[in-house]
Amino acid sequence: MKKIIIASLLISLLLSVTAVGNRRPVGVHGIGPRLGLTVNPDQFHVGIHFDLGDLSNNLMMQPNLEIGFGDNITTVAPSFELDYRFRPDWGAWTPYLGGGVGPVFYSWRHGGSSSELGVYLQFGIGKGSAGSQSGHFFIEGKLGLADAPDFKATVGWTFGH
Repeated sequence: MKKIIIASLLISLLLSVTAVGNRRPVGVHGIGPRLGLTVNPDQFHVGIHFDLGDLSNNLMMQPNLEIGFGDNITTVAPSFELDYRFRPDWGAWTPYLGGGVGPVFYSWRHGGSSSELGVYLQFGIGKGSAGSQSGHFFIEGKLGLADAPDFKATVGWTFGH
């Protein structure tokens, strides 16, 4: 498990470093709500995400925060994510594949809490309006690889471009 976490962190760092020369100016290019269902623990989650732009061609950075409710646990999971879009334009249905890493905080209803470092593999598809000036809609699935919920199904909207 430590090898998976270390490998994920190194890949994220490498992608960030190699793309620094090609990225748009640092800043929030979009923001939006997200909601969905989580398996193990079985929860409903809500959250917010930020589009921090493309680090290089088709490589987008989208950190988020999700809060899960249910199964006698509250889960708080901030995540730093990098996704590769298979098309450069959000005007058509655009599949993407990526991963994320971040802490997962668990708080049990009858007392007690713990925290882990979660690692995710994710896949999704999104579509924006013409020119993506008013944002885009997405459907996403996340597989928990280490110390994270087993699966998350999420839908969301990003306002902005």
